[in-house]
Amino acid sequence: MTVLDTIRGRLVVSCQADPGEPLDDPTHIVALARSALRGGAAAIRAQGLPDLRALRAALPDTPLIGLVKSGASGVYITPTLAHAEAVAATGVEIVALDGTRRPRRDGLTLAETVARLRETHPTVLVMADVADAADGHAAVAAGVDLVGTTLSGYTGGAVPRDPDLALVGTLADTLPVPVIAEGRINTPEEAAAALRRGAHAVVVGTAITRPAVVTARFAAALVTSREMS
Repeated sequence: MTVLDTIRGRLVVSCQADPGEPLDDPTHIVALARSALRGGAAAIRAQGLPDLRALRAALPDTPLIGLVKSGASGVYITPTLAHAEAVAATGVEIVALDGTRRPRRDGLTLAETVARLRETHPTVLVMADVADAADGHAAVAAGVDLVGTTLSGYTGGAVPRDPDLALVGTLADTLPVPVIAEGRINTPEEAAAALRRGAHAVVVGTAITRPAVVTARFAAALVTSREMS
């Protein structure tokens, strides 16, 4: 069974913590991943070389989608070939990278990045995180193995509140590779809706593994309730 077979129709949990957060430590990330797997996750998505190495050592049989974040704007998800090679070297099955049509930091095209990564790591799969349908088609033309809706709503302007299920459906209907639904999926109902739109698998992060963010939502709702009463 391939890694894509393993995750088909299943939940992938993104276990990440921003710098300075209480959970920003490989030990904590591994614990989050173990909890997610106990709850039924089929795979883990994570970022940062220390976390990826720790996850690979602790969970040798669990499919991993790996990336690194460099910077906070523009192309920052695995932005260069060197970043992609470093991620692949941790032993992940899938390397996730920015799959938008924006210029990459090292001057390589997405197609060049994919081709050169395969020269050094021929068995790794490449996932393109895209923002719109045109990105998705361009990423497939560049040779990626799967496409995620991760960057929809995050390449300019106000960030929407809801997941981009329309983009999931459009990509699933028109691309010859698996489409991964990711981004602002906050409820089980939204995750199920993404599968109905044709997603191969669904990635959920913040709603499961970011307790500070989830707590803030509850706290804000109570403040609003008090103000209205």
